Amino acid sequence: MSGAYILGCAGLELTRDEARFFSEARPFGFILFDRNIENKVQVKNLALALRDAVGWHAPILIDQEGGRVQRMWPPIWTQHLPALDLCEAASDPVRAMYLRGRLIAAELFEIGIDVNCAPLGDIAEDATHPRLLNRCYGRTAQEVSDRARALAKGQADGGVLSVLKHIPGHGQSTKDSHIDLPVVTAAAAALDARDFKPFKALNDIPMAMTAHLVFPAFDAVRPATTSPVMHRVIREEIGFGGLLMTDDLSMEALSGSVSDRAKAALEAGCDAILHCNGDLEEMRAVAAFGAMTPQAQARADAAIAARQAPDDIDIAALAAEAQSLLKGPVHE
Repeated sequence: MSGAYILGCAGLELTRDEARFFSEARPFGFILFDRNIENKVQVKNLALALRDAVGWHAPILIDQEGGRVQRMWPPIWTQHLPALDLCEAASDPVRAMYLRGRLIAAELFEIGIDVNCAPLGDIAEDATHPRLLNRCYGRTAQEVSDRARALAKGQADGGVLSVLKHIPGHGQSTKDSHIDLPVVTAAAAALDARDFKPFKALNDIPMAMTAHLVFPAFDAVRPATTSPVMHRVIREEIGFGGLLMTDDLSMEALSGSVSDRAKAALEAGCDAILHCNGDLEEMRAVAAFGAMTPQAQARADAAIAARQAPDDIDIAALAAEAQSLLKGPVHE
């Protein structure tokens, strides 16, 4: 059994203490951030070291959405437009998002990263917090569903699994959950008719990430990540059957200690804790909760089984096609 957590590391190389800890804790996977990224050779070596520590080809995640939220930067890697800007500028947004996913996947797979924390199923609203707004894929449920599906297909064709976020919907949030706990006051019927629709349409994506938001129509106190009621909504009403991980456990939308947050999320129904900051003592606290449940492990195994070898493509031709869909340049 894998540990019920996905963990980060502190720097560009794995330390002996980290390697020893990961070998004992056996996390399901790892996530990389800017602090872990320098060049292609370094990232490849770090990915190998992480996998060597657990003894198998564990998934390695990253947030490489494009726009402001990416961890790999020029001049080595591509800087993409924010997703909403791209979709609004493209003559064929669905094709543009497929190409975006395929091109991002090519850069990730080359250096040993096989999971991207994208696409987003959140719908852009006039009041959506600025930190999220231009990360969204559209302003209607259908736009978001079609474009997110295209990006996930592009990533899959490039050998990279997708993590759908932020389930059950972050678009109505007017606060930044990295700092505050947002509350979405819409009625249950309104949420079901709009916010939940993209996630229902995409409920077969292998993995998803929860939203640190309170939905008083369902649970007046607990954010979705730690709410058993919202987990029932995600599993039964939205119909998501894949591996469900938390958003970063370190975000200030959640209260209590790291242990408190991990315990609440797992008890609510999350399959895996996502802990990103690389703090070894905090990771030890998370790892104290042990292995995945049998049900979570089965979902994890199904996600891993969905990994495929990349198809054979002409990267330059796809990049040229991507630019041809835009009125202006494809990259910032």
